[in-house]
Amino acid sequence: MYLLETNNVIKQYASHLALDSVSISVKKGSIFGLLGPNGAGKTTLIRIINRITAPDSGSLLFDGKPMQAVDIARIGYMPEERGLYRKMKVGEQALYLAQLKGLSRKEALLRLKIWFEKLEIDGWWNKKIEELSKGMAQKIQFVVTVIHDPELLIFDEPFSGFDPVNTQLLKDEILTLRSKGSTIIFSTHNMASVEELCDDIALINKSKCVLKGNINEIRRSYGSNVYKIAFRGVIDDLDSIISAEHELLEKSDERHNITEIKVRSENGNKLLSAILPLVEIVEYSELIPTMNDIFISTVKSH
Repeated sequence: MYLLETNNVIKQYASHLALDSVSISVKKGSIFGLLGPNGAGKTTLIRIINRITAPDSGSLLFDGKPMQAVDIARIGYMPEERGLYRKMKVGEQALYLAQLKGLSRKEALLRLKIWFEKLEIDGWWNKKIEELSKGMAQKIQFVVTVIHDPELLIFDEPFSGFDPVNTQLLKDEILTLRSKGSTIIFSTHNMASVEELCDDIALINKSKCVLKGNINEIRRSYGSNVYKIAFRGVIDDLDSIISAEHELLEKSDERHNITEIKVRSENGNKLLSAILPLVEIVEYSELIPTMNDIFISTVKSH
């Protein structure tokens, strides 16, 4: 079941076609990666989902029904351009924004206390936003995005400005939100984070959706039957074992009594079976392209 669907969405600004018949489907309880180079149309699509702007044509479904203005209360959006008031104190601002999202003052204070402790920012209540680093301010933005327990969360470059420790802290919280039933749209240029977090992705390039689907299935579909085999020992007749059925792509010099080879083979198990009686296998794995490789090749080909 999909929480959000966009069907053939088109958006034009003067002579610029920002979105050209873009359709995506976001499953309930999943993390969905919305990818693309700068200027591809991602932000325009996010703004349409948040009803900041409207499509010229096409439709949006939220929880199986045509999307309405009232559905915005069920969405939490953290834009790449953060929107906090720099002169206001952290606690005062967070409380104000939480109440704008429908929480009573009492409930807002209770939830903010929990989140501030969780993100290790409980000592910032009386600081002004302008006193905080970019990463510190981003934690506040994250809290006010999720405070009302929205069904759909949209994070646009959420890790920008974070050190590795705080990046991992935020990733853990995103995964926890997903495990509790939230559906998450995650837009980033960090493909390692996409591989780590996302279930499905859509790649937009030059206003069109050029690739979409389950991330593991996409990666496997771009595979080229290349295997890495590391072994301890010596194979005197390696060339004859590889023979015409397999293609030796690379052989490393022996390091610490371990030799590595990369082989293209239509039947990796058959090759492994031939080598296994001769040496001690240290590693055997299929080399599947990373999302970074796939992103670059797909964008270049479109």
